[in-house]
Parts: sequence; C-alpha cells; structure tokens
Amino acid sequence: MMHMADVVRAIAEHRGDAIVIPGRSGRYWAPISDTAFDLPLGDPAMGGHAGFGLGVALARPDRRVMLLDSEGDILMSLGMLATIAEQAPANFYHFVLDNEVYATTGGQPVPNAKQVAYDVLARGAGYPRAFAFTELAAFTRDLPGILRAPGPVFVTAKVFPEIENEPISKRVRWRKRTADKVVQDLRSALTSPA
Repeated sequence: MMHMADVVRAIAEHRGDAIVIPGRSGRYWAPISDTAFDLPLGDPAMGGHAGFGLGVALARPDRRVMLLDSEGDILMSLGMLATIAEQAPANFYHFVLDNEVYATTGGQPVPNAKQVAYDVLARGAGYPRAFAFTELAAFTRDLPGILRAPGPVFVTAKVFPEIENEPISKRVRWRKRTADKVVQDLRSALTSPA
C-alpha cells in the first residue's frame, strides 16, 4: 500500500500543463499545486467526479485531463465507466485512490473492499488501458509510460486509509436542540396566550 500524499506527488511531477481535478485528494494536492489549471471540486455529491472529469475532457480536447478519484465515488456511479469508455476521450487519465473506506464520512468500510478489482471493472466497461498498483516504486516507474499512451486510461492505486472525519454517529451535532425539542417549543408557542 502507498500513502496518498506520495501518489499525488508522483502524479504532480508528470502533470505538465494538464488540467487536474484533485477530487477528495485536494488536501494533498493544494500544497504542491502551482497552476491555474486545477479544478478543485470541493464537496459535490458522491459519485459525481467521473462525470465532471469526462465533461472537462470533452470540453477541452486540447489539454490532458487528470482526475484524482476514489473507489467510493466510483461505486456510486459505475455507469460512468461505460460512458467514459464509449466517449473515449484521448486526453482523459482517470486515477482512483483506493483506501477501502469512505474516509470523508468517518471511515466506514467500502463493500467487498479487498476483492474489488477496479482496473478489471474499467477494462470490462471498455477502457482500452487500465492498471492497478499497490507499491509506490512500481507506480512511479510506470507512470511516465502510462501518461504517454492515449486515453482514456484508468489507474487504481491502493493507498492507506486516512480518515478525514469522525464517524457520523460520533460527531458533535451542529444544532443544539433535538427535533423533539423543536416540536415541543413550537407547540408551546402555538398554545400560549398572546
């Protein structure tokens, strides 16, 4: 397994003038980014990164587009793999950083995380080139050749989970009153004399 920051740094070394969509790895990308050609997404609905990346690649066929995606996002929109393969943007490089958990919502395990072969799913959906890596040395060695081939290209990198948030059940609630207390206060206000 690799550390996400190391994978992101390796990609940054070879990005050239590509448009990079850092997705959920944006916190690792921001410190090394030095270009106006980054499109951080913030927090779109899970499952939306691949569609956004495809749209950018189709809109800008003159530039290489590199999407840094997650396996949780892919699982929420498996149909996008077939759509990307059908559209076949030659400038699209789809990286999936697979940490086996939903890190942004507290580290819940991704279903069947150890058995899913995302590169096989991508190839089965029609990507002409798909790769899987578990070791940084192999990833950094093969990355330049992968980026020289025409897209769409799919690359999955197995990374250590780095949980970004407490599990939802353990988070401090943003509101002070429970729903029952809101209803109680509302009823009290409606029944009290003016």
